Amino acid sequence: MALIVVLLAGVLAVSVLLAIGLGAAAVPPGETLRFLWAAVTGGSITAEEVTAYQIIWQVRTPRVLLAVLVGAGLSVVGVAIQAMVRNALADPYVLGVSSGASAGAVLVSVTGALTALGIYAVSAGAFLGALLVSALVYLASRGAGGLTPLRLVLTGVAMAFGFQAVMSLIVYFVPDGESTSTVLFWSMGGFGAATWGALPVVAVVTLVTVVALRRFARSLDVLALGDETSVSLGVDTVRFRRGLFVLTSLATGAMVAVSGAIGFVGLVMPHLVRLWTGAAHVRVLTIAPLAGAIFMVWADLVARTLVAPRELPLGVITALVGVPVFVVLLRRRGYLFGGR
Repeated sequence: MALIVVLLAGVLAVSVLLAIGLGAAAVPPGETLRFLWAAVTGGSITAEEVTAYQIIWQVRTPRVLLAVLVGAGLSVVGVAIQAMVRNALADPYVLGVSSGASAGAVLVSVTGALTALGIYAVSAGAFLGALLVSALVYLASRGAGGLTPLRLVLTGVAMAFGFQAVMSLIVYFVPDGESTSTVLFWSMGGFGAATWGALPVVAVVTLVTVVALRRFARSLDVLALGDETSVSLGVDTVRFRRGLFVLTSLATGAMVAVSGAIGFVGLVMPHLVRLWTGAAHVRVLTIAPLAGAIFMVWADLVARTLVAPRELPLGVITALVGVPVFVVLLRRRGYLFGGR
């Protein structure tokens, strides 16, 4: 396991360096490293290098680092949600968070609300929309026995349809180009709006989520076997599932607020990692963040270079990769999820 972690960490570091250097204006890896070192240590560059330096440090580095954080975060949240609802088809957006975030972002964009937050107003609207959906799903799905997997999934799907209808209604009555592009961005995702200011919050959220979920890896193993088995083994399923719901909802909302709803990462990466490491969550939650980060860095690089200078929506790339992988996965013999 340690060797795999070191290997993936090395691959991630090389991927980040290459992704920062590659683009419409390619910069060799050696020059990229020199610019990064100058930015971190306060070193000097020549006047002729200012443009390349700004592209590397101000544009690409925050974008690539955001891809690392979101890829890692969505992967571990996908692992937790699949165990929480005991559904192999679950992903971070199964509870309607992406639809709520999209509706919140469009509403802020159209009405001009939260203008006091400046460039972060739309992201704040997306985060509030995600929290609103999470709260509604929690209130509507809880019962005398707590949060059951079936009620969570059905309520989340229903809320997703409801908020998609709200979003469509807003665009229907305010059919301007800005609202339409906002809907497209939040539906397909992307890192084009990445800034250094957005990184600290996402970094803290991702780190806390990874550490917390890995701490409860054993409980996730038990929860995946079913509620009756979990109770017999001493796991308070009601309390544990409630905690998972709050943690995964906050993490998903924070990531959607800065990157939109990037599909397939939280669905496919957990299954791919399980195929590699087995089903034990302590191993899956160790490898999944690294694998998700690597995949997201390269998906973003393809999205911004394949048809340059135009940029493809990131969800298109992840879907084109995720769909065939998932179909192959479903046909693979011997793969089990939750004992099934």
